[in-house]
Amino acid sequence: MKTIAALQDLVTAASLDFEPPAAELDAIEHEMPLIRAEVELLDAEIMSLDRPVSELDERRIRRARNRVMAARRDLTNHTATVQPGGAA
Repeated sequence: MKTIAALQDLVTAASLDFEPPAAELDAIEHEMPLIRAEVELLDAEIMSLDRPVSELDERRIRRARNRVMAARRDLTNHTATVQPGGAA
């Protein structure tokens, strides 16, 4: 009878104990306005789940969607203007 063994190393807490690099933190900080806008949209949608949607809820969701679209537009426009290597 053959024994069955794992072909990969075990994943332990020690192997996951690291900090993200500065470049990843900068990318997250750069995308933070979009993340906040998406969280606000999610909050507005969650508030309307367990009750009939009122006119106020519709406005809140519409405004949150507009904020998400504006944040995506700003992020895309800023990313498109930044050249690789720091060239302008």
